[in-house]
Amino acid sequence: MADRDEAFDLFDLRIEVVAPDGGAIHCGAEVGDYFELRGEMLHLPPGQGFSIYSLAALLPLLPAKQRPTHPNDWMSTDAEVACPDPHCTTRFRITRTGKRTFLHSQTTAVPLS
Repeated sequence: MADRDEAFDLFDLRIEVVAPDGGAIHCGAEVGDYFELRGEMLHLPPGQGFSIYSLAALLPLLPAKQRPTHPNDWMSTDAEVACPDPHCTTRFRITRTGKRTFLHSQTTAVPLS
């Protein structure tokens, strides 16, 4: 099947706010707030916001967390990212929730060699 030759997998991700009991939260988040990343699309629950500063800290890591990695790679084992505010105790837990298969030709106009 020719389509399989151009297939690649990405993990769906759920990014959830966690914090220690009684910890200071300054980023406007609440424990349990989350968003999901499915392919390249970011999904927030209705009525919930997310700090752009927190998002900026997370964005560089998300494409790497979406890709399959070696079991010994730290990207496979480390799941929490600290809030960028040094006075905030919030962490963002990144969980791989599923895997999707994409085709190169459906994600870019650049042909495979």
